[in-house]
Amino acid sequence: MKHTQKSVPATSLKEPVMPRRSWWSLVREDARCVLERDPAARSLLEVWTIYPGVQAIALHRMAHALWRRGWRYGPRWISFAARWLTQVDIHPGASIGMRFFIDHGAGVVIGETAEIGNDVTLYHGVTLGGTSWSAGKRHPTLGNQVVVGAGAKILGPIRVGNRARVAANSVVIEEVPAGATVVGIPGRVVTPRRSTTHGFDLNHHLIPDPVGKAIACLLDRVAQLERQIPHADFLSDHATACGACSDHCAEPGFDQSFLQPSTME
Repeated sequence: MKHTQKSVPATSLKEPVMPRRSWWSLVREDARCVLERDPAARSLLEVWTIYPGVQAIALHRMAHALWRRGWRYGPRWISFAARWLTQVDIHPGASIGMRFFIDHGAGVVIGETAEIGNDVTLYHGVTLGGTSWSAGKRHPTLGNQVVVGAGAKILGPIRVGNRARVAANSVVIEEVPAGATVVGIPGRVVTPRRSTTHGFDLNHHLIPDPVGKAIACLLDRVAQLERQIPHADFLSDHATACGACSDHCAEPGFDQSFLQPSTME
């Protein structure tokens, strides 16, 4: 049964290019891009049969085609079935570009007015959520070649620019410029631009730690101030605050004897 669709204000973003191709051609590219981005994928048979992200996007593209034709209950039922099968919740109204990859799949949520560009990669636990109950654009827009780490939350009608990276477990509530890297809660841009010679940049271990850097700067500043204070009783070698503390925060996390070669054989 068809219902008239409420008018939704168009977004001003022009970065994502939404697909206008056949369902089969889009899904085939979704499956093939997995072989390029996941070293664990060894064949298209594996991708088609045991990758929940591929199955979820295939069902979503079917539901989205019906949604654009004015159907409502049918697409929502397909979305519900896809969530039950894959643990990926994609509203049929969301617009998703070509070669979309959800790695592992579990726990991904994509809202109704979300827009996703081409060659985007999401890891498990990602949420593209809204921050308003009012009708209209209320979910984020992701540009092309965006990578969103596991557990990250991107909330509200904000824009994430082309080739941006969102670190795992970050909460992004403000717009992200193209090519930037975002880390933390709330998300902060820590790398304005980052280039790569190997296509998709998945070097998550190279993402800066702004909190750790701030703490290190504070510790250096405290050390400088202590050196400037004349010798005082409360700053003697045996009565410093660290010397009186029972917390072994400055000691290694493992017993050194455990790390000896004889104990590691």
